[in-house]
Amino acid sequence: MNVHFIIHEAFEAPGAYELWAKSRQHTIGYSRVYLGDKLPNSAQDIDLLIVMGGPQDPNVTIAQCPYFDSMAEQRIICSAIEQQKSVIGICLGAQLVGEALGASFSASPHPEIGKFPISLTTAGKNHAFFSHFGDSLEVGHWHNDMPGLTPDSEVIAVSEGCPRQIVAYSDLVYGFQCHMEFTPEVIELLIGDAGADLHATQDRAFIDSIITLRAHNCQEMNETLFIYLDKLADHYQLTRSR
Repeated sequence: MNVHFIIHEAFEAPGAYELWAKSRQHTIGYSRVYLGDKLPNSAQDIDLLIVMGGPQDPNVTIAQCPYFDSMAEQRIICSAIEQQKSVIGICLGAQLVGEALGASFSASPHPEIGKFPISLTTAGKNHAFFSHFGDSLEVGHWHNDMPGLTPDSEVIAVSEGCPRQIVAYSDLVYGFQCHMEFTPEVIELLIGDAGADLHATQDRAFIDSIITLRAHNCQEMNETLFIYLDKLADHYQLTRSR
């Protein structure tokens, strides 16, 4: 498979998504927009488009952030969807997927930073790609907003702080508000960027302390993510062979 990452910031690294792609010996491409990399001209040569998170939101303009072009990213997302490619959005990326499909993002009821459980909905428990998650699973979080819902979308998982943690927009298109890609290295990058702002919010219900953040074990959620990605990749290959 040809996997292409759109990465908005160095500290919003692809983590376990990239480790999975390398371990499966997939071809990997990158648009590190914070370094001035161009977005793909087309999704024709992409099998799996993965749009990462960032401190921006879909309404941020080029004037506000010169290297972030929300509408251009939404166009490549739409191109991938129209060509029946696999698409995964994480955090900001999930919100951009929703926006590309006409569903506006919104503020989450609670900011979440740390590692907290998500619970599968009935749709999630009945979805073949998520059957191995169990009823609940502790995963990473680092967000204030959440993706919009289209009439055909299904909420796969929720948390106590956010009612839209994983959204299935189709059998090939998914939004993850949560961060199952976290590794110790990615968490350290995020802590380094957040700095004093993280200290100032640690009295909130769903904000872990820096000490707690550094102590989290990411192995189970990474392994669970790998199984999901294998299932999605197998399904994609099956659709291409029909």
